[in-house]
Amino acid sequence: MKIRNQRDFGAGIMFILVGIFFAVIATQYRMGTAAKMGPGYFPFWLGVLMAVIGLIVLYTSISKKSIEEKMPKWDFKIMLWITGSVVLYGILLPTMGFIFAIFALVFVSASASHEFGWKGTSLNAAFLVVFTYLAFVKGLGLSFPLLPFFMN
Repeated sequence: MKIRNQRDFGAGIMFILVGIFFAVIATQYRMGTAAKMGPGYFPFWLGVLMAVIGLIVLYTSISKKSIEEKMPKWDFKIMLWITGSVVLYGILLPTMGFIFAIFALVFVSASASHEFGWKGTSLNAAFLVVFTYLAFVKGLGLSFPLLPFFMN
């Protein structure tokens, strides 16, 4: 057995591990039935589905029809920027509000890319603010501080 596509092999392993993790954690909740689902039903089957998809991706990575591809080097600087942007969002949300925190999240994470552009990032951030506002504040009724504390 030769791993022809290392990138797909790694993705398959990741899908399998994450799927199994969520399926095992979901078994700690009441499962219920398909007609009357408990809190563990959906996460369990989603985890199983993710593990099955991982097996399919893993199998295709070793098949003879697979394109040979090496695993790229990990760019820890980019990973740090992305993780840092999520942490920054969590820090800024309570004091600076939803709108500013999302703009900071998008701009910091986008600056990790080699294809960063102000115009595209601004449009992306504006769309994300509108979409998340409609989905979470209007749709789900969650309450977030929208503006910075000094503007309320």
